[in-house]
Amino acid sequence: MQSNILAFVLGTGLLQQRAELPEIGWAWSLLLLGSALGLFRCSQLVIPVAISRILFWLFFVGIGFFWAAAMAHWRLTDSLPHEWERRDIQVIGVVSSMPQKDDRSMRFRFDIERVVTEGAIVPKKVALSWYKERQVDSVQKVFPAIKAGERWQVTVRLKQPHGTSNPHGFDYEAWALERNIRATGYVRASDDNQRLHPIVQRPSYWIEHIREEIQRRFAARLADKSYAGILKTLATGDQQAIPRDQWQIFTRTGTNHLMAISGLHITMVSSMVFACVFWLWRWNSYLALRLPARRAAVMAGLIVAFSYAVLSGFAIPAQRAFCMLAVVAITLWRGQYTSATMVLAWALFWVVLLDPWASIAPGFWLSFGAIAIIMLVTVGRIGKTHWLSDWLRIQWAITLGLIPLLLALFQQVSLVSPIANAIAIPLVSLVVVPLTLLATIPIFDFMLPVAHGVLSIVMLLLQSLNDMSNVVWQQHAPPMWAIAVAIVGILWLLLPGSFGLGFFAGFPARWLGVIALLPMFLAQPPRPESGELWLTVLDVGQGLAVVARTEHHALLFDTGPSFGETDSGSRIIVPFLRGEGIRQLDTLIVSHADSDHSGGALSVLEAIPTKRLLSSLRSHHPVQQVVLHKEQCRAGQFWQWDGVHFELLHPLAQDYANIQLKTNARSCVLKITSIHGSVLLPADIEGKDELALLARGSDKLPATVLIAPHHGSKTSSTAAFLQKVNPSLTIFTMGYQNRYDHPSEVVVARYHNLGSQLLRSDREGAILLRFANNEWSVASWRRLHRRYWQHKRIE
Repeated sequence: MQSNILAFVLGTGLLQQRAELPEIGWAWSLLLLGSALGLFRCSQLVIPVAISRILFWLFFVGIGFFWAAAMAHWRLTDSLPHEWERRDIQVIGVVSSMPQKDDRSMRFRFDIERVVTEGAIVPKKVALSWYKERQVDSVQKVFPAIKAGERWQVTVRLKQPHGTSNPHGFDYEAWALERNIRATGYVRASDDNQRLHPIVQRPSYWIEHIREEIQRRFAARLADKSYAGILKTLATGDQQAIPRDQWQIFTRTGTNHLMAISGLHITMVSSMVFACVFWLWRWNSYLALRLPARRAAVMAGLIVAFSYAVLSGFAIPAQRAFCMLAVVAITLWRGQYTSATMVLAWALFWVVLLDPWASIAPGFWLSFGAIAIIMLVTVGRIGKTHWLSDWLRIQWAITLGLIPLLLALFQQVSLVSPIANAIAIPLVSLVVVPLTLLATIPIFDFMLPVAHGVLSIVMLLLQSLNDMSNVVWQQHAPPMWAIAVAIVGILWLLLPGSFGLGFFAGFPARWLGVIALLPMFLAQPPRPESGELWLTVLDVGQGLAVVARTEHHALLFDTGPSFGETDSGSRIIVPFLRGEGIRQLDTLIVSHADSDHSGGALSVLEAIPTKRLLSSLRSHHPVQQVVLHKEQCRAGQFWQWDGVHFELLHPLAQDYANIQLKTNARSCVLKITSIHGSVLLPADIEGKDELALLARGSDKLPATVLIAPHHGSKTSSTAAFLQKVNPSLTIFTMGYQNRYDHPSEVVVARYHNLGSQLLRSDREGAILLRFANNEWSVASWRRLHRRYWQHKRIE
């Protein structure tokens, strides 16, 4: 049974690696295989046991594959047609999630019940933003009063789910599909926007309403407390409530799993309820005679686990914990013995059955990986050891065992995680979480200050660990074969020892496990050779970020936009640099102050050592304040790295004295030249600046590749400029369905008439260029990493 469950899970995982969905008609072949296996079982034919097992294993792989395919087909059919993108549509629906606020907007999920606009086709589940609006007789913009569970009539503008696509980056489109978000958009200001009903009577909406009410009470009780957001998260699973700086502490100390409703919390709370009910039930003979205390305790523990999981939003760690507890509860209720591996296997099955996309979520691998490691070092061990030894062994095993997954998923591992977790887990799981859960009941909300006090002690200890130097190991993304070898090595290291906790004691040749870990750290990603230029135009939406690499140097040109509380630096650029093994930047160029080019600079400078900053920023700009070695971009500056020539062509020194110039006019313009080809990066210069470049240095403009000026705006890319540059390839960087309508059709026509190949970051994702062997080549990340759920290319 366990191997069949693993086969089913493997089948669902294989489907998530496909570029296109298979036709469901192929499932008939699976039915034929199942029928054949049944006939063989019923007939007198003798099949070798090994062949029979392989056939059954393949049969369950097929079941998992086509189950996931059927779910994907069903979900993808509910989509927004291209012709209805960015058009005003009036709809009636229900606010199906707690609204989340930032400085500018309120975000929530919306279940559409009826489309008012005639002829419009809209998916049933969408994610909306509602921006602040100025009320009558008021100069301030305020949020509308929206609550979960309310029915509203609103006018919206929608677009298909579309995210940035980059190496080592987050796949928003997969995330949206898993959560059944089939369109995103915003509420348009309209007099017709109105609340129709205060609460819709449906269990899922009641739950969201309760979660929102809990957050409101917590906010009122802990209005001036630093860690109120953490307690909100521990009660309702809303991770957006935790400020960014606190998340950074948890990430660097390896305790971020504790700051969400994790399987550990659910198991702990359920176990505490089980113990209390079991002890109390046995003291009442009337109750004990009618229902055994063990069964009553099992039922109570499972009800509490389910309630907590639902309150958290039923995320993957919560699903895994509840499914495992349910299997254990059923076993105890029936008085049967079930192995720990069978419990884990059934939990795995139910999680994947309910959510076929679970295997592409990092939480899936970390959750099941951690519990599998705990089982490996605790279940079936002979002899009795002290509880402290058991605790230390489990902490050591989890820290060691999750290293391959953490390096593969995030390219970083906390070095203080064992100490931080040894302190934080008992305090958070056994004290803070139970007190916080009790406080969700209004009569017990006096416990919130107590929970906050204990949490403050935890945060003080974590902050002290975070302030230490070198608390996080960061490196490149290891190749998959090195991850597989490392996992085998760790399993070998964690085999039972015969003499206590000795590292090399017990099972023979355990030192081989250490050797198996080495490729994960030593196998380096490919790098350019001398004279070569590798250029990556990152997909940062409506903005620009370009990474240029030579044999021994790296340059970042612009840092993309900010996204409210986060920015493209932390979400896109830093993960890319880390994953590619770029440990430092020799030069960072911020072409100008516009937020779509400078928005991620602070995050990059905070995370990646940078030797020099070149920019056209004013001296008071925040980016200028955090860098020691900084210079102004000035035409004529040049340098050479590994046989590759870099030269700045704009602005002139006197341009900085002209306060009338717009920031675009002072954009840094960079030309990179190798013996294999060249690239021109003109940032956001406009027509007047292009003419100035032609007048003073037209011989330096011809380039193999051009990053289109100002994202293809019609204020740039003048005919004379394009004819002089004469690029073989032109790259437009812009956001999908951006509000500026970049690139302009007129500008695109100019490039077409020139015979230049055109690529767009909103269609191609990150664009990878290599100048080597007296030629250049180009590839796009969306084509290299194609998945069936990704937004289809629009010509």
